[in-house]
Amino acid sequence: MAIPFFKLNPLTAKKLRRFRAIKRGYYSFLMIVGFLVISAAAPLLVGNRALFVKYDSQMYTPVFTAFHPGTDFGFDYSYEVNYRDLSDRCDAEPELKCSVVMPPVPYSAYEMSAYEGVFKPEPPNAAKKHYLGTDTTGRDILARLFYGTRIAFVFAIAFMLAVYAIGVAIGCMMGYFGGLFDLILQRLIEIWSNIPFLYMVIIVFSVIPSTFSIPTRIAILLLVLVLFSWTSMTYYMRTATYKEKERDYTAAARILGANTSRIIFRHILPNTISTLVTFAPFTIVSAITSITALDFLGYGLPVPTPSLGELLKQGTATLRTAPWIVASAFGTLVIILTLVTFVGEAVRESFDPKKFTIYQ
Repeated sequence: MAIPFFKLNPLTAKKLRRFRAIKRGYYSFLMIVGFLVISAAAPLLVGNRALFVKYDSQMYTPVFTAFHPGTDFGFDYSYEVNYRDLSDRCDAEPELKCSVVMPPVPYSAYEMSAYEGVFKPEPPNAAKKHYLGTDTTGRDILARLFYGTRIAFVFAIAFMLAVYAIGVAIGCMMGYFGGLFDLILQRLIEIWSNIPFLYMVIIVFSVIPSTFSIPTRIAILLLVLVLFSWTSMTYYMRTATYKEKERDYTAAARILGANTSRIIFRHILPNTISTLVTFAPFTIVSAITSITALDFLGYGLPVPTPSLGELLKQGTATLRTAPWIVASAFGTLVIILTLVTFVGEAVRESFDPKKFTIYQ
């Protein structure tokens, strides 16, 4: 008889069935997961490198390999070939017997293209495959939205994991040990919470050397956000731990000789999972909103990283001359926050302990 590799607790399975029954949240969750899966293959969908090139009886896959100079394809320059120009050349000169397959959006998030001989906003143009137009420096908006949204989700997930790691650990210790330890930590958390967050971000980013790499500066921004955002989770976990440590199963574990770490990680934490799961989507919403606001103010992701806040800043500055910029960025932000909020509402309802408790 086959033994199942993974078996859910019946109560957890019931909660998941309840979540699936809430169609608005369930389909929103599938849409978000679908985007994250698709974004893993971003260069195949959005980018200025060709997927396949057939030239001089040879096959190339530039999207997976190192760059090819223009001289490899009959151009007179040694820097990387412009695959859109190569595609146009193959179409215009059939005798070359070459072909190029480009991604659906054949522009990178950093590439600037001139409009009427000047780097300025271009309205949506399906013929040029600028489906949402370009920004103030000629960069494709759809490409920047795609990569900016992916960065926002990755940043938000990393933010949530870090906040949970700190907040859950400290909150569990406060609730389990209580007494003077709990009192001292509460006072320290209250002092820490009163430090002005925005001023600290401005100070930190004013002293970061511009020589630091973009990933390093993003990591510093994530660290600063986490350091000023973990405190609220400690109160939720402190309250939940206080409640669970008074249950009979915790007293039984102590009598049987279980040590503190086993009681916390094997007994208390699993029974506070509803609290953790319920706040996860709203923590992600908070992270996306915070990073967008900081980008809008100029203290977020380093230039020229694609971001929703940076596009919103451009759009508000060119609202009359290029309304498609703010419309695209604002519409994307509304869709993202709406989907995550729907997921959060469904999770909160499906994991509500009042619906599944055995206590009367």
